[in-house]
Amino acid sequence: MPKHYDSEYKKYVCRLVVEENRKIAELSRELDISYSTLEKWVRSYRNQEKWRQTSQKKRGTSTIPVYKTPSDYEKEIKQQEKEVARLQEENAILKKAMHVFTQNQE
Repeated sequence: MPKHYDSEYKKYVCRLVVEENRKIAELSRELDISYSTLEKWVRSYRNQEKWRQTSQKKRGTSTIPVYKTPSDYEKEIKQQEKEVARLQEENAILKKAMHVFTQNQE
């Protein structure tokens, strides 16, 4: 009896192939999914992504994936590091301003 996978899982596996440059044969062995099935998923995903990217450019929207690839985590970490640096700088400025205001009161 064939296994059924949800569409989000299929997208995740396809993103591993397309964005992470993983080999279909390697993933096929790891996930115990036939090579031809993965190949069909990836082909379909690439066609959908081409269509989706052109329609998103027209609308100016983006989608957030349910399953994250390692590159998604790296992007998220870089974004968080930038935010932390910005907040640290903001705190340093506020501390200096507070120091200046408390000295003027004496």
